[in-house]
Amino acid sequence: MALTELDDVTVRSMSIGAVFSDFVGKINSLDFHRKEDLLVTASEDDSVRLYDIANARLLKTTFHKKHGADRICFTHHPSSVICSSRYNLDTTGESLRYLSMYDNRCLRYFKGHKERVVSLCMSPINDSFMSGSLDHSVRIWDLRVNACQGILRLRGRPTVAYDQQGLVFAVAMEGGAIKLFDSRSYDKGPFDTFLVGGDMAEVFDIKFSNDGKSMLLTTTNNNIYVLDAYGGEKQCGFSLEPSPNTTIEATFTPDGQYVVSGSGDGTLHAWNINKRTEVASWNSHIGVASCLKWAPRRVMFVAASTVLTFWIPNSSKSTGESGMEFEARSQAEHISQ
Repeated sequence: MALTELDDVTVRSMSIGAVFSDFVGKINSLDFHRKEDLLVTASEDDSVRLYDIANARLLKTTFHKKHGADRICFTHHPSSVICSSRYNLDTTGESLRYLSMYDNRCLRYFKGHKERVVSLCMSPINDSFMSGSLDHSVRIWDLRVNACQGILRLRGRPTVAYDQQGLVFAVAMEGGAIKLFDSRSYDKGPFDTFLVGGDMAEVFDIKFSNDGKSMLLTTTNNNIYVLDAYGGEKQCGFSLEPSPNTTIEATFTPDGQYVVSGSGDGTLHAWNINKRTEVASWNSHIGVASCLKWAPRRVMFVAASTVLTFWIPNSSKSTGESGMEFEARSQAEHISQ
């Protein structure tokens, strides 16, 4: 289903349309391509998998036993990705790899981080990308060269995100502080700093809405905040069930009007930001969904734990379950038991 203006009824009708359960271990991260109907996942079984989301079909699986597969994001090319390493960081220093899914080659290694990368994002306008690591640094890179282009030293667990125009990037650090930088002159320091008032938990994830007006923060204690991206004012906030040892992810819909998130009790939730009300709550059928993203160009989101699920509108939901939907749910329930 192509993306149109979303409404509460459509969001409420979202149901599982496809299930992929052949992972051995947790899915660490996933990413949609901005312009193509493609999804990539990185998981604890050291696999990187490429999916056609228009047909819910697995296209390719590659394994990376030497380095593992942790954080992942697409470059601008539909068959190349950046992937962070889980293993051998202390011996090789190869914390990031530029991979070709087409012929399973590593096109370039990026050395510099001394500890695991926990945040990774690609610029929407050029070959720059950013990584935040537990070594308390954010590094700025260019796909075309091995050497790091810039380093920001900071306290706490760093989280990074570009806005949709690629002109601004945000860095979260200790104490819930969010610093905004001009991506063309970041060496001059941040031009603004926001604080999430009263919440000192570390920010696990940042996302900008497509129109650049809002910023979505997910904290390590499962609180979600929507901030005004210009002034930093809190537009709304939601508290979810705790999930010890597992972080959850939240996502904007492409129109920026809704937020969807996992929760520590194995449910998924959707809120209308303008009304500040919850419009839907679902059983995820896969336990705590640690990865969750809405597709950029479709009425679809994916949620993942050790299982990957595709969620699409179910037009028959008001009159009963469709056969495909019921079969997928049965599979998911069986998997989660």
